[in-house]
Amino acid sequence: MNHGNHTPRHVPVLLTRADEILGPALASGGILIDATLGLGGHSEHFLRTYPDIRLVGLDRDTTALRLAGERLAPYADRITLVHTRYDGIPAALEQAGLPATGSVRAVLMDLGVSSMQLDESDRGFAYSVDAPLDMRMDPTTGITAADILNTYDHGDLARVLKTYGDERFAGKIASAVLRRRQQKPFTHSAELVELLYATIPAATRRTGGHPAKRTFQALRVEVNRELESLEAALPAALDALEVGGRIVVMSYQSLEDKVVKQVLAQRTASRTPMDLPVELPGMGPEFAMLTRGAEKATEREIEENPRAAPVRMRAAERITGEESR
Repeated sequence: MNHGNHTPRHVPVLLTRADEILGPALASGGILIDATLGLGGHSEHFLRTYPDIRLVGLDRDTTALRLAGERLAPYADRITLVHTRYDGIPAALEQAGLPATGSVRAVLMDLGVSSMQLDESDRGFAYSVDAPLDMRMDPTTGITAADILNTYDHGDLARVLKTYGDERFAGKIASAVLRRRQQKPFTHSAELVELLYATIPAATRRTGGHPAKRTFQALRVEVNRELESLEAALPAALDALEVGGRIVVMSYQSLEDKVVKQVLAQRTASRTPMDLPVELPGMGPEFAMLTRGAEKATEREIEENPRAAPVRMRAAERITGEESR
């Protein structure tokens, strides 16, 4: 979810490819949902390129909304910006005066942590900078990473690290966290990084990337309820599309991509029983895939924008509407 101003570090990810996929649905106007607005890099491009579209932009981060609003000010009469998580699509459409189903031409979901959040040193997302252990994408509500480290029991903490970070030393790290917090509660990221260096074996540290990467990812996903939000957001996004409408989803970790793959597989599958020779009326696939598997960034794009390296893009088009179901 790498949006932002026009500096090299804020290049919107897979912008050309997203335009190739969503452009045909937007050429004659209609509604675009940017469910992860960030700093508005993708949205600015689409508003500039397709003068007849209207944008409904969502973000849980109030700072991002303010900055995106400033960036998109030239298009103020064509945008509705809503402070909500991406699973708030139905309410956002209602706020924009639109039905929650069948009213949208295109949806863009660029998941994960934004460039702005990584670059703001006081948010605690980056393990390379000492900062308060917050990690909330919406800093106005919810638990922080410090709350998790200081209150979760061993089993829950190990589960979070293993499930959301694929951390092989999850149990060992959880034990070390519980010992450390008895002496002094965690407040800053450097304290956690120091503990991880001391806990993860040296051989793994030499070959497995930064020892804090997986733990920081796991805490961020838990703090922001990212997977639960995605599991609710995707069906709402698909339901919002009209026939011919298209969706692009960009994931940055395997758990996100797995959810996207499963939901799209369900909606692109026939519901006619396998043993019947013909498709039953109203039981055909609702969507058709527009990508073969998950598309990745090119070497050139990664060179221009290193944060594009892990991206996986999937896209689909609605081919039947409610009336045929």
